[in-house]
Amino acid sequence: MRFHDRRTAGQELGLRLMEWASDGGLTHPLVLALPRGGVPVAIEVARALDAPLDVLVARKVGLPGRPETGIGAVVDDDPPLFDPRALAMAGLSEDRLAQDVARERAELKRRAMLYRGDPSTPHVGNRTVVLVDDGLATGATARAALRHLRRARPARLVLAVPVGAPETVAEMRSEADAVVCLRQPPDFRAVGLWYDDFEQVGDDRVVEILNGYGTSPSRT
Repeated sequence: MRFHDRRTAGQELGLRLMEWASDGGLTHPLVLALPRGGVPVAIEVARALDAPLDVLVARKVGLPGRPETGIGAVVDDDPPLFDPRALAMAGLSEDRLAQDVARERAELKRRAMLYRGDPSTPHVGNRTVVLVDDGLATGATARAALRHLRRARPARLVLAVPVGAPETVAEMRSEADAVVCLRQPPDFRAVGLWYDDFEQVGDDRVVEILNGYGTSPSRT
């Protein structure tokens, strides 16, 4: 049930999406990765679909003291999107997290400039967009990204991940036109548990992948 690494997970995901493409389910797709971990997965999907590759930079807003637990996310200049249930359970308000949001937004813009040379998000109007990440835990970042993309009026919006928490995958079906998730283990717990090699992906690796692929819309 485990993937060896993000590359092999992306290859398996790409094969599944190729089946969709052959049936007419993906017309002229644009693959967008959620960096950083989604980029090594997305390049394999883009190769399988012979599609352009770009990134949509989003930042998770973590629970104070437990930053790995996402309770919200920011994308571009959109207002932060919080999980109201998580806020209530933690006894937090959006105002209390204003500094956290500002910090994550600044990091978002830094990464967008580094990865794309442009702080804006990719143009997706009238495109079939395949949004790719390495997994879905709380889904905070994916949800914010999907809502941001939806407002840009893509022709079709697909979320594709190798592994995800079953309840989160179910929730995402109301955010995307389609969700492709290869594994939905009932004992999910964390994305990294479903990879033998889940080494952190650095900025240099993201830039290397994007520059090496060479078909990103921001580079043509």
